[in-house]
Amino acid sequence: MAVRVQHEPIDIGTELTALLHGRTDIGGLASFTGVVRDRSGDEPITAMTLEHYPGMTEARLAAIEAEAHRRWPLHTSLIVHRVGRMLPGEVIVLVAATSSHRAAALDATAFLIDWLKTRAPFWKAEEIGGEARWVEARAADDTAAARWER
Repeated sequence: MAVRVQHEPIDIGTELTALLHGRTDIGGLASFTGVVRDRSGDEPITAMTLEHYPGMTEARLAAIEAEAHRRWPLHTSLIVHRVGRMLPGEVIVLVAATSSHRAAALDATAFLIDWLKTRAPFWKAEEIGGEARWVEARAADDTAAARWER
C-alpha cells in the first residue's frame, strides 16, 4: 500500500511498473488517471490549483486505501495526488490496485477514486478569465461514492 501527496509531476509508467516489480502473483492491474481539463463548462481554464491539509489528507487517503484492502483481495495499491498549480493536460491523481483477478482490481480502483473525490480534504481553484474560482463539490461525485456505502 502506498499513499503520496506531492507537488512533482506523476510518472504514470514508473508508478505502475513499480506495483508489478518482482510480482508473479498479480493477474490484474487497474488504474485511473485524473487529468486537468481545459474547460469548465463553456469557459476555458488556464490552470488549476489544489490545496490540502498536510497530515490529515495523507491519513484520510491511507484510511480509504486500507478500506479497499478490507473489501477486496488486493496485492498492492497506490494513491498519488498532486497539489499546487497545474496546467491543462497535467496529471492530478493516479490510483491503482492489483489483485490475482481483474474484477477485484477494477472494483477497488473505482472505489478508491470515488471515495477520494468525496472524503479526502482537497480544495480546488480553477483559473478562468484571469481570476481563481473555488470549485464546489459535485452531486455526481456524491452519487458515485454512495454506491460503495455498506
